[in-house]
Amino acid sequence: MIKTMGMFSDQDHMKLSQFKFKLPEDRIALFPAEERDQCRMMVVHKKSERIEHCIFKDLLTFFNEDDVLLLNDTKIFPARLYGSKEKTGARIEVFLLRELNPDIRLWDVLVDPARKIRIGNKLYFGEDESLVAEVIDNTTSRGRTLRFLFDGSHDEFIRTLYSYGETPIPAQILERRKVVDNPVDEGHPFTDRERYQTIFARVEGGVVAPPAALHFSRELMMRLKIKGVDTQFITVWNNQGNYRKIEVEDLTKHKMDSEQILITEEVATHVNKARATKHHVCAVDTSIMRAIESSVTTAGQLKMFDGWTNKFIFPPYNFSVADSMLASFYLPLSTHLMIATAFGGYDLIMDAYKQALKENYQFGVYGDTMLILPD
Repeated sequence: MIKTMGMFSDQDHMKLSQFKFKLPEDRIALFPAEERDQCRMMVVHKKSERIEHCIFKDLLTFFNEDDVLLLNDTKIFPARLYGSKEKTGARIEVFLLRELNPDIRLWDVLVDPARKIRIGNKLYFGEDESLVAEVIDNTTSRGRTLRFLFDGSHDEFIRTLYSYGETPIPAQILERRKVVDNPVDEGHPFTDRERYQTIFARVEGGVVAPPAALHFSRELMMRLKIKGVDTQFITVWNNQGNYRKIEVEDLTKHKMDSEQILITEEVATHVNKARATKHHVCAVDTSIMRAIESSVTTAGQLKMFDGWTNKFIFPPYNFSVADSMLASFYLPLSTHLMIATAFGGYDLIMDAYKQALKENYQFGVYGDTMLILPD
């Protein structure tokens, strides 16, 4: 295999610049595939360094009875709101991160433009400006704590809040098209509200969808079940830290934002049994890989976990739980790309990305997928 960026290897101290590559703008998928399981899937075999070109529904052929697929069942909510600032009427964007206190309608948010939003300001939402929030704290340069002023039950408040929100598709898509939350016409057979959500989304609270998991269709899930493949669910409430720009060249100095995860005892038991019986354990997306690597014993056993992780994985890294990974084609300089290269091998995965560019694979959350296998 030709070495990618030959001066580097997996054993070197990795730098941010090693994850830079030229990605033409038109290679970032702006829309999902017409059918969830019809996107392309590159299959990378780590040991043989062989590469296959398949479609996503072929995933079924690579797993057998009692192999385990680990999926994220987080449910994305309409987290991006647009409103106006009191007195000036200046347009502002508020990105909801998480509810801090349901009793007093307290939320952790990001605001833009941040320089205009100060403690004590009131923000108005809706055409009639009927929903009002007050800024009560600064948390980071863009972070604020808002208290929404709403008379009514918590359920009524959430319905109202979400009615003003948009699906939080990533900025690289939003820069080039508007959110489609309602069907426009027959030429728009999808909505982001439907497709930027997995079919097994269950636990509300995520603001970043697990991209590779978006391609599972109900038919494929049923076929996996019939074959005896064990699908298990972990909850990772993915946050905007997934897209935060890394500001340091030395990756050891980068600090990940914390994410909340839930791994049940039942899931841990299924995974540990599969590993003990030499069956595949496949982590679907980087969020799952980070979660399981955050809750593993020194003996390599997955354990239950209910808490937060800020684990940052980049090459070289020794993985303890999964032997397979289903990934997307990630953007340059992203923490997602770093996890994929750490798992598959830096040189092999970066070479695979070169092939993907030559073969017209699509990148980003609505793009194509990569299955990394051990053989």
